[in-house]
Amino acid sequence: MKKKKVNLRDLKPDSEERHNHDKTSNNFKAYIPAIISFAMLIIGIVLDYVDTSFFRDWIRIIWYGIAYLPVGFPVVKEGWESIKKGDVFTEFFLMSIATIGAFAIGQYPEGVAVMLFYAVGELFQNAAVKRAKGNIKALLDVRPKEANVFRDGDYRSISPEEVNIGEKIQIRVGEKIPLDGILLSEKASLNTAALTGESKPDSVIKDAKVYAGSINLESVIEVEVTSKFEDSSIARILEMVQNATARKSKTELFIRQFARVYTPIVVFLAIGVTFIPYLFVDDYVFRDWLYRALIFLVISCPCALVISIPLGYFGGLGAASKNGILFKGASFLDAMAKINMLVMDKTGTVTKGVFKIKEIKTINWNEKEFMKYLMAMEAQSTHPIAKAIMEYKENSKDFEVEKVSEIAGKGLKGNVNGKTVLVGNKALMLANNIKFPKETESIVESIVLVAIDNDFAGYVVIADELKEDAKLTITALRKVGIKNIMMLSGDKDSITQQIASGLGIEKAKGGLLPEDKLNEVETLKKNPQNKVAFIGDGINDAPVLAASNVGIAMGGLGSDVAIETADVIIQTDQPSKIVRAIKISRSTRKIVWQNIILAFGVKLVVLILGAGGLATMWEAVFADVGVALLAILNAVRLQNMKWK
Repeated sequence: MKKKKVNLRDLKPDSEERHNHDKTSNNFKAYIPAIISFAMLIIGIVLDYVDTSFFRDWIRIIWYGIAYLPVGFPVVKEGWESIKKGDVFTEFFLMSIATIGAFAIGQYPEGVAVMLFYAVGELFQNAAVKRAKGNIKALLDVRPKEANVFRDGDYRSISPEEVNIGEKIQIRVGEKIPLDGILLSEKASLNTAALTGESKPDSVIKDAKVYAGSINLESVIEVEVTSKFEDSSIARILEMVQNATARKSKTELFIRQFARVYTPIVVFLAIGVTFIPYLFVDDYVFRDWLYRALIFLVISCPCALVISIPLGYFGGLGAASKNGILFKGASFLDAMAKINMLVMDKTGTVTKGVFKIKEIKTINWNEKEFMKYLMAMEAQSTHPIAKAIMEYKENSKDFEVEKVSEIAGKGLKGNVNGKTVLVGNKALMLANNIKFPKETESIVESIVLVAIDNDFAGYVVIADELKEDAKLTITALRKVGIKNIMMLSGDKDSITQQIASGLGIEKAKGGLLPEDKLNEVETLKKNPQNKVAFIGDGINDAPVLAASNVGIAMGGLGSDVAIETADVIIQTDQPSKIVRAIKISRSTRKIVWQNIILAFGVKLVVLILGAGGLATMWEAVFADVGVALLAILNAVRLQNMKWK
C-alpha cells in the first residue's frame, strides 16, 4: 500500500486557530436551517390553535411551505440526485415522498415536523460520527511538525520528512520526538501515551530505542535517527488507524445490503396500503389510507440502522485506539468478540525477551570475585547470554585476559590473571574432567558452568523474565470466559513447560518450528466450534498470525512482519491488553445488536399501528428519528466507558 505523504511545514499555529474557529462557525451554521424551520413550525401550530381568521387557506400553505424549505429542500435535492444516478429507493426518497404527500392531503404541520426532526436527527448523527471519528483521528495531533537536525555544525529546524537516517536530532523539553531512533543522551523520561495509551512516563537509558510521537519530559536529549518519517512507528499507526474504518464488519455490510432490499419493499407495501383496501373496505376513503401509507413510509426509513451500526463500530475502534490497541478494521472487532481459545507464544509475549541473571551459585569463591573472572571471559563473546552476564554490577576491566578460544557447542576457554578459566555447558566440563554438582541437572533454564584452575567454581542461571502482568492476564482471561489457553514456543520444551506451569497454563508445547506452530493452530481450527486467537511478536509467528481467526501482535517490540500480518496490534507490549481488547469488542458487538433490536422492535410495533390507523405522523417521527437518536446515544456510550 502506498504511504500518504504529509507536508508538515504548512501547518502553523495561527492557521490551526483559524481552522478551529472556522470549524466552530460552520458547525453553528449547519443548525440555522433547522432553527428557522422549528421557529416557524411552532408559530404556525400556535396560530392554528388560536384559530385566527387570517391564518387560513393560501397564507397557511405558504407559511408551512416556507417552514418546510430550509430542512426539506436539501433532502428532496439529495433524493433527486440519487434518482438521477439510478439509486431510487433511498431514505431521502422515502422522506421526500412522505412529507410532500402529507402536504398533498393538508397535513402541513406533520409534513414540516417529520422533515424537521429528520434533519435534526441527521445533524445529531453527524455530530456523533464526527466525535467517534475524532477519537480515532486524534492520533493525527501527535504528528511532529518539525525536527531540529544537526547539520553544518549547528541545529536547524526542518520538516521531519527531510531528515535522513543516521542524522542527529535534538528534542527540547515538551517537544515530540519527530522520528524513530536511538537515544544518544544518558537517559530520558518520555510520555508515550499517544502511542501506547499509557499515561505513566517511560524512563529510557542511552542506546535504547525511542519512537516518534513520544513527548520529552525532563531535559534536552539527542537521538540518532534510524528510520525515515514515512516508516516511523507513528506513521505506521496513523496509516493503520485511518484504514481501519474502511474494513466493514459483516453485520455492517449486511445492514447496508439489507437496507437496499428493504427500502423498495417498503415503498411497494406503502402503495399496497393505499390502494388494496379499496377492494375490501366498504367506506374506503383515499385520503385516510394515503395518510396511513405516508406514516408507513416514515416509520420504515432505515436511517436508524444505517447510521447507528457504523457509529457503534467507530466508537469501538476509537475506544481501543485510546487504550493502545489498534484493530485493523471493524470486522476484527466482531471476530475478537467471538474468540473462545487463545494460543500464545512465549518469548516476547509473556516474557520480556531479555535474558537476566536469575541465580548465582559459587563454591569456595566470593561472588564478586567469581563474577569478575566470568565477566572477563564473557566480554570476549557477543552471545545474548554473555550480554546478560555483563549486566552484573561489578567491573572486570582490571583483569588481564589471554588466549581465549571458543569451543564449538561447548563454551569458552582462556587465561584470566594467570588462571585457566572454563566457561560453558556440561559438555565442556565433562571434556575437561571437571566434576560439577548434580543439582545442575535439574535446572531447566540456561545455565553457565564455571571452572577455575580445573576446579568447579560455581554456576550462573540465566532466564528470560516474565512480564509484570503475565500472570494477571491468564487469570483475567479466564474471568472473561477464555478457558482454553495454550502456549506454543520455539524455546526448549522444559523451559516452556516451566513458564506455562507458573502462569497456570495447562497446555504447552516447546521446541517448535514455525511450521509446527502453524500445524497446531490449523488442527485447532478444524473444530468449527473453536474460534482461535494467536498472540505473538516474532517473524517466526507471522504464518500463525495469518492463519488464526484473529492474529494479535505485540507492537512495541514485535517485528515489522508480525505487525503487518496481524489483525490487532497491542502497542504497549502488555499481554493484559488482550483482555481489554476482548471487553471492548464484546461491548461494541453488544451495543450494535441492542441498536438493531431497538430499531426493528419499535418500527415493527408502530408499523402495525400505522397500518391499522392507530398511529399518527408524530408516532412515526418517534419510530424513525427518535429511535435513531436513542441508538446514537447508546453507541456513544462506548466512547465514555472506563476499561480496566
